[in-house]
Amino acid sequence: MSSRAAASSSGGVRVKSERQAKVKVEKGANGRSQRNRVESEEEEEDAQERGGGRASRRQQESEDDDEEEEEGTPRGNKRQRVNDNGDSRSSRAPSEDAEEDEDEDEGEPRARLPKVKTQPRDTDGFIPGSIVRIQLKNFVTYDFVEFRPGPYLNMIVGPNGTGKSSIACAIALGLNFPPKVLGRASELNAFVKQGTDKGYIEIELKGFAGKPNLVIRRELTAKNKGSSFSLNGQPATGREVSEKMAALNVQVENLCSFLPQDKVSSFAHMTPQQLLVETQKAAGDPNLSSWFETLKDEGKQLKLAQQKLKEDENTLAQLKKRNENIEHEVERIKEKQKIEEEIQLLESLILTAHYREVGQQYTEAKEKRNKAHKKMLELKARNEPAHKLEKDLEKAAGKASERRSSQKRSMQDKAKALKKKQEDSDAQDALAENIQTDLDNLKTNEKNRLAKIRSKEHDLAQAKEDLAKPPPKPAGPERAARGDGTFVLQYSSRYMVDERNNEIRAVVNQKVTAMEDVRKNTDQLDTADAKKLGILAKWDAITHEAVLWLRRNRDKFRMEVFEPPILSVSVRDVNYAAFAEAGFSAMQMKTFVAQCQEDLDTLNHWVNDTDKALGRRVRIATYFRTQNPQSVAPPPMSHDEMRAIGFEGYLIDLLEYPEGMAYWLKGALNLHRIAISPSGRAEVTKAMELYGKSGGGVFINGSAVNNVSRSRYGNRAVGNMTREMNMQAKNFVKARLETAIREAQGQAELLEQQKVELQGLLDAVNEKDKDIRKRAVRAFPFLSWLDAVTARRQAIKNERDRVSKLEVRKRRLEEDLARLKNAPSAEQERKKLKDSLVNVSKKRIKIAREYTDLARSIYKGQLECTNAGLEWLQALTNHTALKALCAEKDAKYTQAVAKFNDIHEQFGKLKQLAHEAITEVRARLDLLDEVNPDLRARVNEMERVRSAYDLEVIAAKKEGRPPPSSEGIDLRTYADLEAEIAEQKAAKEMILNTNPGVIEEFEKRKRDIEGRERTIEGTKLQIRRHEKKIKMHRDQWEPALDALITSICERFSAAFDSIGCAGEVKLGERVDDFEQWCIEIFVKFRDTERMTLLTGQRQSGGERSLTTILYLMALTEEARAPFSLVDEINQGMDQRAERVVHNSMVNVTCKEDAAQYFLITPKLLTDLNYHERMKILCVNNGEWLPEERGVGNMMGMIEGFVARARETGRAPGSA
Repeated sequence: MSSRAAASSSGGVRVKSERQAKVKVEKGANGRSQRNRVESEEEEEDAQERGGGRASRRQQESEDDDEEEEEGTPRGNKRQRVNDNGDSRSSRAPSEDAEEDEDEDEGEPRARLPKVKTQPRDTDGFIPGSIVRIQLKNFVTYDFVEFRPGPYLNMIVGPNGTGKSSIACAIALGLNFPPKVLGRASELNAFVKQGTDKGYIEIELKGFAGKPNLVIRRELTAKNKGSSFSLNGQPATGREVSEKMAALNVQVENLCSFLPQDKVSSFAHMTPQQLLVETQKAAGDPNLSSWFETLKDEGKQLKLAQQKLKEDENTLAQLKKRNENIEHEVERIKEKQKIEEEIQLLESLILTAHYREVGQQYTEAKEKRNKAHKKMLELKARNEPAHKLEKDLEKAAGKASERRSSQKRSMQDKAKALKKKQEDSDAQDALAENIQTDLDNLKTNEKNRLAKIRSKEHDLAQAKEDLAKPPPKPAGPERAARGDGTFVLQYSSRYMVDERNNEIRAVVNQKVTAMEDVRKNTDQLDTADAKKLGILAKWDAITHEAVLWLRRNRDKFRMEVFEPPILSVSVRDVNYAAFAEAGFSAMQMKTFVAQCQEDLDTLNHWVNDTDKALGRRVRIATYFRTQNPQSVAPPPMSHDEMRAIGFEGYLIDLLEYPEGMAYWLKGALNLHRIAISPSGRAEVTKAMELYGKSGGGVFINGSAVNNVSRSRYGNRAVGNMTREMNMQAKNFVKARLETAIREAQGQAELLEQQKVELQGLLDAVNEKDKDIRKRAVRAFPFLSWLDAVTARRQAIKNERDRVSKLEVRKRRLEEDLARLKNAPSAEQERKKLKDSLVNVSKKRIKIAREYTDLARSIYKGQLECTNAGLEWLQALTNHTALKALCAEKDAKYTQAVAKFNDIHEQFGKLKQLAHEAITEVRARLDLLDEVNPDLRARVNEMERVRSAYDLEVIAAKKEGRPPPSSEGIDLRTYADLEAEIAEQKAAKEMILNTNPGVIEEFEKRKRDIEGRERTIEGTKLQIRRHEKKIKMHRDQWEPALDALITSICERFSAAFDSIGCAGEVKLGERVDDFEQWCIEIFVKFRDTERMTLLTGQRQSGGERSLTTILYLMALTEEARAPFSLVDEINQGMDQRAERVVHNSMVNVTCKEDAAQYFLITPKLLTDLNYHERMKILCVNNGEWLPEERGVGNMMGMIEGFVARARETGRAPGSA
């Protein structure tokens, strides 16, 4: 422990059983350490009342009415003392005037609560409501424990599983908060230690100044879900406990004040609206929450009132409109004759107006037709020179294309030659590396050779000794007691049985031998993966080592990380292997594919960024992108279209690959867009057209790889570049191996089945042979003599085989020994290898010179090829541009022809309409002569005046003078007259259909209008009241909220700046709907990123944890709760962030005016900052603790270490 940590106040909790508990108390302000041991208390009786009420709203104690309240800023003073008891002032809203006409005092704001964040600190350093003592019995992992936290920062540390988070559970449940705030078990009996029937939680809270502390005990039982409470030893209900918590402002349900381990992720998943609500509860002006609730309620009421006002106004307008339509009904009835005469006049005038308008349209159409015909002829003559020039440019572009193709073929030949030189150079490099490796291994090879010589000499001596041993003397057979005839009979019977057995055994052995051969072949094929690894090792040793490391360290990754395609991708049909390889580059064939950002970062950290994995820093290809299906381009054609033009399928359809690699194969390699035609019979022109429509792409026709692209200029012409692909597959050979493995396994299964059948037959024959042998022994006594002869002959054969094998082994050992002794010496071999290395170097120099000369030639040829390409592009561009211009001009000419035809057709129709209109006017005037001559005269006069006026307008327009006055002239159009006729006829119909009920309906609707107007005035009055209340509360709430957010943002941004990141806290869009007001947290963890909104999905777990703790720390200095808690918030942080967070937390929570704070963590970094006000509680809980008290006492070990250091004269913490 460093000297800084040793000087910090430190405490520990060590749990053994319910009979003992040891608590170490921090050093006091005078620097002297104290050690208190608290003995376990007797188990209390269970017969206490069970409580279960939820926390009630905070109760406020009122002061004398004559005490005046001081005004303050929205943020107020930190922990302002309100009175001697630490109570907060109550506020009472003034009574509202019930009169509707006196709303000046409506919505007066309530008296603001005092700007108090926590209660005043007592002489012992504790704030009312902070935790003084915690005692647990049979709770989760604890048998019995009691400890006393400090009034400032309490850091609870210990290994995982020792019960650190159980302390957070005990605080929440012991203070009667529901289990759901913990995110763990939902039932109380789940927190009783397994194997016990009951337990309890006892928490001592600091009381108000001058009042005793509050001791709350909650009894739990494992048999049911109930519990019981006691306050200071007296039975109590859950409601009473909740009321006490509300009075002390304990906020365990607020994630901003109490963040247990299983709720850490819930903070980032809170909506911005929830975050605003919880932040107002935890910090800032105590009136914020009440103001905010008032604004939301008033906003809802205002919205409803406005909606009602709109509906009433619409209804009122409809009522007024209906009455206006029938108000003058009587007057219209009296004017019936006048209306009928007006209709006759209008019907006559409309005919003349129609003729006048049709005639005017006819004149205009005639003029337009003449202009369109003239323009059509002009465009035709103007386009002729451009078409001639376009043909000349087309010929020039063709010649330029031929020159470009010639230069391109020449450059391709030189590129192939350059590639061949590169391959020769690589081969020489590999040969040089092998020679150098042999040179490095010479010393080791020499040692191995001498060791082999000694081993061979020992084996040779042993073989000679075995040859010198005499053969064993076999026992001779006894003489037969019977004659030769009997012996022959015995031998013949035995021979027939043995002959049959031997035949069956031979068949079985044959099948077994075949099956073993199949198994050997299968084993050899099973090593295909090892062979591919060997190929990869020769191709890229670094990638090979990375693959082996990945296979050994799968547990380091959250999801599967796929090996490079050379190992993880195979071809369904080996005949398509070359086409499959054409879709991969060399780098893509060696790429590792991750399925999440976390695994990508882990792989890069171990292999690319550090030397932890391979012992040195290397560089391998890795890939991960967040999947976005919309970003993947669709195939250029459907399968039916593809087969119709000669393609068999897309490249991705040929492959077998892990499902997780599909997005990489499609999004990065576009294998789902590469169509193939192994036969080479695809329609290239049609394929280019389809690919061009989709923006371009690649397809393979035979051995030609076609790359289709669309120009960005001119008419976006489609181009195609081709290259030849290598038809010899190198990597995707796994399909052939897998097919062979499946065939071999099938043969092995068939042979195994045949072996079982033959073995059964052999067993039956053996049983029969045993029976024959028994009968033969009884019938022929000389059978034993025959067995003895057979055994002797077998022994002789065995001895001859032994001697022969020893002779062969002796000869082989002598040859090996001679070869090893006659092998060239290390110096000779070294000289030979060095000569070979010199020769290789000479060849490499020669190749390098040839490569350089060829590169210079390619550079010169490339310049020529580029010039030819530019000339071709220029010619093609000129031709394309002129062709587009001609097309545009031709389009204009075509449009002019179509326009002329349309105008000519319209002209003919108008001519016919004019003739029909004048005929109808003449017939109408003849009818008026008979019916109403006076009206005929009136019509004639009106038409005469109108005709004279029209002539004067035309004359004024020609002479350029202003038109004459239209006063007294009827200028109504056909549409105007038609509308007026319809209106007059409607009025006439109303008069004809009138009945007495219309008047009654009019009067009733008038009364409804008056009542609706009174309702609207009342609604407007309500709206003004709501708006006034909203303004008064918003004028107080919004500045206070702005001040709080500004304060939090300053600390939050400063904390992020200290770790090289960026963070900002701000209010969301300030809309009229207060339900949508929210707090938005923006963070940036990398210089290449932009500030992004904190969500539960966008950032990683470590980033969310870091943001959460920094926000809570920014909130700490504004907090009103007597204590706060965070559990394992530092999980997922790197060391730099964790160190900054720790030091910031110590600085904030150890200030003189800071409230009590609990930090639970399983680990701590070295050389952290500590403060004399903080207290460290070390949890040492488990089954294997010593019985002796004092053993493992951390404070004792620290003091002993300091004492020994002083005795030896060394400073604590020095080496």
